[in-house]
Amino acid sequence: MRRKIAVFGGTFNPIHHGHLRLALDLVQQVGFDQMRMVPCHIPMHREDPSVASRRRARMVELAIADSPTLTLDTRELERGSASYSVDTLAELRAEQGEDASIALIMGLDAYQGLMRWHRWDELLQLGHLVVVDRPGYQMPASGELAQFDCEHRAAVKVLDQASAGFVVHLDIRALDISATEIRNLTAQGLSTRYLLPETVRRYIAERGLYGAG
Repeated sequence: MRRKIAVFGGTFNPIHHGHLRLALDLVQQVGFDQMRMVPCHIPMHREDPSVASRRRARMVELAIADSPTLTLDTRELERGSASYSVDTLAELRAEQGEDASIALIMGLDAYQGLMRWHRWDELLQLGHLVVVDRPGYQMPASGELAQFDCEHRAAVKVLDQASAGFVVHLDIRALDISATEIRNLTAQGLSTRYLLPETVRRYIAERGLYGAG
């Protein structure tokens, strides 16, 4: 059977239960053989994170330490330059070979800005896009993205049938947790317990991240 590898990128500033539950749900519903959590080094579509990439990667490592299905992938940190998904997919494709099914995970909010991504038109040559629907966001009825989506959209079974080339939409529940909320609560000296793994919460407190003190 074709191996299925998922790429779940993000600033993870910090990683929280919303990220982790979504990653696990994707593994269980789609049957990914690998779910690679890829911390972004220098994000191109949002402001520079307030915490260094190595520390954000360490928080991901702590969060998934007891998970056999989630893996930390630090390639974007090691690259040392701006983080582009197309480069990450190209590296994975070279490593995994032409037969592996590689899927880039993104929320519908990010997908709506796809045409602003670096070399976005090369992504489907290297893998699939798995778009997770988000409350409050809807696909546009017309325009370049709507046409692109119509041309490439397929059912989830395509991930077993093809190594690249398709867009799959999934309706998966998302826990209503945001990293911004966690940073704000931390800065105010309020508890973030149950919003993120306890190992990550302790790491933030011990190093005084986000104004913890």
